[in-house]
Amino acid sequence: MDTLRLAIVGYGKIARDQHHPAIDDNARYRLTAVSSRNASVADVANFESLEALLEQGPEIDAVSLCTPAGVRTAQARLAMASGKHVMLEKPPGATLAEIETLREDAERHGVTLFASWHSRHAHCVDSARQWLATRQIRRVDIEWKEDVRVWHPGQAWIWQPGGMGVFDPGINALSIVTEILPRPFHLTDAQLQVPGNCQTPIAASLDFVDGENVPIHAEFDFRQQGTPPIWNIHVETDEGRLTLEAGGSRLLIDGELREEGPDAEYAGLYERFATLIAEGRSDVDVSPFRHVADALMLGHRHTVEDFVE
Repeated sequence: MDTLRLAIVGYGKIARDQHHPAIDDNARYRLTAVSSRNASVADVANFESLEALLEQGPEIDAVSLCTPAGVRTAQARLAMASGKHVMLEKPPGATLAEIETLREDAERHGVTLFASWHSRHAHCVDSARQWLATRQIRRVDIEWKEDVRVWHPGQAWIWQPGGMGVFDPGINALSIVTEILPRPFHLTDAQLQVPGNCQTPIAASLDFVDGENVPIHAEFDFRQQGTPPIWNIHVETDEGRLTLEAGGSRLLIDGELREEGPDAEYAGLYERFATLIAEGRSDVDVSPFRHVADALMLGHRHTVEDFVE
């Protein structure tokens, strides 16, 4: 297949640190343009808006939307109406309903829409899914804790409606769990800690259960300081305890390391996107996002001290 001419829309930290290197390392793409209000990239065409890029820029085949979720839907609709394939950073939108609109747009315009979940492409996630498929699961515990000042510096949008607060990283854990567990599950309780000057939670404690009454507990916290982030998932089974550490890059069984690999999540995303385009298909799974929406709807809100950057 021909090299895909790609544009990045929204050149912030995640685009700079993850998307751009993954694109450069994949021969199936050529980064052709960037649309960003606050940044530019050498050796490609730069524009302040997606509208300007589509009207004045070079020919492109696809766009990767790395903007905040609140503006992403309008940009995705514009790009697809112009015949461009679209990859959405997570979460795929600000609401579940708007994603259905995007799904219909992709079908109508005959383009690929990819709602990406980068943590599903962590090195050991597929191995964990296969190991769990033949075992009886008894309990799941999720620990997802990091320092918001390190991982989202100066990103005030994360505390506004649609920004999701601690669910922005927490949804990564949910994207893994929905991938590796053999059965769907649903929320039964959510306790949300919301700073007095914010609209979204800084920490959350969640309880779920699946169709066989297996308990699933998650602790998300944006206040982890002084230590590396904790991105772990533990699954108790009838044949031992499986643990995914470091966001899915390390797999342990009963504390013994069985597998580990490099951070290549975004490389996996872009390979998947190119394959979907080649096959003329879309992938718009919203199951992790649905769990977040349920938590925000069902959750008990507890006001905690104001957040100061």
